Amino acid sequence: MTETKQGKGRVQLLLIAAVFLGPLVVAAWLYFAAQDLTPEGRTNSGVLLEPIVNLPEALPESSFHSHNDGYWVLLYANAGTCDDACEYSLYTLRQSRLMLGKEMDRLVRVFLRGDTAPDTVMLAEEHEGLITLQDSSLNDLLYNKKPDDLEAGGYYLVDPLGNLVMYFQPEIEPSAMVEDIKHLLKLSRIG
Repeated sequence: MTETKQGKGRVQLLLIAAVFLGPLVVAAWLYFAAQDLTPEGRTNSGVLLEPIVNLPEALPESSFHSHNDGYWVLLYANAGTCDDACEYSLYTLRQSRLMLGKEMDRLVRVFLRGDTAPDTVMLAEEHEGLITLQDSSLNDLLYNKKPDDLEAGGYYLVDPLGNLVMYFQPEIEPSAMVEDIKHLLKLSRIG
């Protein structure tokens, strides 16, 4: 009888130990051995530009500054003629702003063009509210601040203080760009 009581006592002791030590063993295994189960960090569609460049300090004479006073700016830079790819980029610019919904009033669109003037009739009919500028020094600065491993002709996001914040590649889907912009607008206390 005593042997069966001793056997039952040992089993109960092992069960109690398993209840307390089991979660600790599983947690240790998850922490050390199961690295592929850890969630990935948030990924941006755009690239954060570092170091931060303040456009009013870098280009104090630029006419760009009068358009971003208190607003976020989504800027498309195209130094060449406005061909089909350029027109599609302007469409993406417009759709991205519209997709912001109630937040779209916090953002203005700027088209930084080259020496060749774009079709003003097309701009007036299809892109109401688009600000068109020609500023070769700003165009050069943006080209030089774009990450070297990414292709030119994309979109730049500028905060209301004039800081160059993000770069989006030319082939980006508007919804992917909007996700990043909404996230920044949500966290921002300016503009």
